[in-house]
Amino acid sequence: MSESNIKDMQQIVSLAKRRGFIFQSSEIYGGLSSCWDYGPYGIELKRNLKNKWWQAMTFRSDIVGVDASIFMHPQVWKASGHVDGFNDPMVDCKACKSRFREDKIDTSAPCQNCGAKGEFTEPRDFNLMFKTKMGPVEDSSADVYLRPETAQGIFVNFLNVQSTMRKKLPFGIAQIGKAFRNEITPGNFIFRTREFEQMEMQYFVKPGEQMKAMEDWKELRWNWHISNGIRPENLRWHPHVGDELAHYADAAEDIEYKFPHGWDEMEGIHSRTDFDLRKHEEFSGKNLKYTDVQDGNKKYLPFVLETSVGCDRALLAILCDAFRIENEGDKENERTVMKFHPSLAPIKVAVLPLTKKLNEQATALFHDLQKEFKAEYDVAGSIGKRYRRQDEIGTPMCVTFDFDSLEDNAVTVRDRDTMNQERVAIDQLKNYLRDRIYI
Repeated sequence: MSESNIKDMQQIVSLAKRRGFIFQSSEIYGGLSSCWDYGPYGIELKRNLKNKWWQAMTFRSDIVGVDASIFMHPQVWKASGHVDGFNDPMVDCKACKSRFREDKIDTSAPCQNCGAKGEFTEPRDFNLMFKTKMGPVEDSSADVYLRPETAQGIFVNFLNVQSTMRKKLPFGIAQIGKAFRNEITPGNFIFRTREFEQMEMQYFVKPGEQMKAMEDWKELRWNWHISNGIRPENLRWHPHVGDELAHYADAAEDIEYKFPHGWDEMEGIHSRTDFDLRKHEEFSGKNLKYTDVQDGNKKYLPFVLETSVGCDRALLAILCDAFRIENEGDKENERTVMKFHPSLAPIKVAVLPLTKKLNEQATALFHDLQKEFKAEYDVAGSIGKRYRRQDEIGTPMCVTFDFDSLEDNAVTVRDRDTMNQERVAIDQLKNYLRDRIYI
């Protein structure tokens, strides 16, 4: 049996639509550029991913969670530097009117869209934040922004969380939420979009301890992606050097994944120093210092170690890594299968009665399994076609209820990855599934 990895992004886009993972937003109106809707299986996959991240972060004694508002006081973004400095250099092709990030293309080369040479404008800064109005009066005092990152909602709540939860350093604050960036050149499916979801954790440490914390979290975050079924050969570290290093950071490294379009960032681990707390203290006039009772009541601004993973990017990596075409070119035996880690699979088990005559008994089994597992019932088509459909959805286990089940009170369980089949007693079925799904 041979396996082939994904060759291009279109394979994932096609499967995602065909099997109900991800749809083009507003498709019946021609779609909206770089906006995507998660379908029934896609939202289950995404929820499983977010739940696994949340558990990895908050099932610890030193990390708590928040859910900050998308709208924040405009001064938050002034303090963070987003109003004045959150810009990408933009150029236009005067021939075809296409726009590009100047740092992502060679302006001395022909336009990649129309082939015109020497037609690029001078680069100019383009602020990536979406601006809108709050309240009934549309004047400058009503200007607010859709947040371009979730981190600032954590920083402005640092003292609230620290005091109410009585946390001592080191401790972290985790958040999952939507962010919005008016990207100049979004693309590569859900990799770069204008509306996206972030899973971020800010870990507050005593100044001088940030590098040890960074090494610890690098290992934890790498292993978390491996635990999701990502193959290690498709991951690598990319350290930020020179101009890559953000003005607020003293060290930063990205976990990159080998996407169909090439190696690209999936998660960043950044040492942000005390930049954010210092700026918010300066702009708000509030004392944000931490009192270290374990060190003679010293007062200081903690340093911050950030782990920030794009939920949509991580999900795209999981889609790409799970995608397999086995026995490619063999028309009879070729199959497309999504080899999701069982903990992430949208559907854990499918119940497939051999014929409609067994619906009553098979449905009773399905409803019993539904009490514990995300399950699906499918009776349409041949058993082979139903297996293939569940393979493309990524269902780890298929349970076939046949006529023998009426006599021996057992079912046939088929494994997605090996396609091996095993007869299992119905009264032992839940234990059998638990051992293979909760791994």
